[in-house]
Amino acid sequence: MKTIGLVGGMSWESSAVYYRDLNLGMRERLGGLSSPKLALTTVDFAEVTHLEDDERWDQVGALLADAARGVERAGADFLLLCTTTFHKVADQVEEAVDIPLLHLADVVAAAVKAAGVQTVGLIGTKVAMSESFFVERLESSGLAVVVPDESHHDFLNDAIYEELVHGVVLPRTRSRVVSIIEELWDAGAGGVLLGCTELELLVKQADVELPVFPCTTLHVQAALDAALA
Repeated sequence: MKTIGLVGGMSWESSAVYYRDLNLGMRERLGGLSSPKLALTTVDFAEVTHLEDDERWDQVGALLADAARGVERAGADFLLLCTTTFHKVADQVEEAVDIPLLHLADVVAAAVKAAGVQTVGLIGTKVAMSESFFVERLESSGLAVVVPDESHHDFLNDAIYEELVHGVVLPRTRSRVVSIIEELWDAGAGGVLLGCTELELLVKQADVELPVFPCTTLHVQAALDAALA
């Protein structure tokens, strides 16, 4: 079994989901007392979000690259960033280590294409929706991507940072997010990416008719595949 490296803390709720689901998934695959070999480091979410707000992305990249080097020194065979938004600096992180980075967008694109979906909607943080780093990576795999109207970006961002990262799940927020997903359906999306780990706390497949692709769940399954390959 290979050792899975995790750079987390963006938010700790996200890291907890990764840790839990990797353990549950390995037990399901191998049975008994089996659990994955993990090397996990977490950063201070307040620090990275402050740098994000100030658009000091080089410093974000340096911080996460240093965290990734620590995971590599701890024995990780490959690396995951437990975040969507901070994949904006994935190239900088990847260049800092000698182990492979299992890029979230590549994992998600493969799952979407395997499901026969060609056009996918993306909901997530304002950065993930409004900037090109994640959308272009998906498009480079042959997908078409639609994002919510800009008028929804602040609402979705606030729902993530002011509610979900604190473990607060509100029915009224779920209702509005579902309506945004329905708008993406009307815009031609054949599925929707929950492009932020914390959104998986809020929206389930039972809440919407459009096929849901939970990015963290897909990332976890791909990591287990790689660990057992």
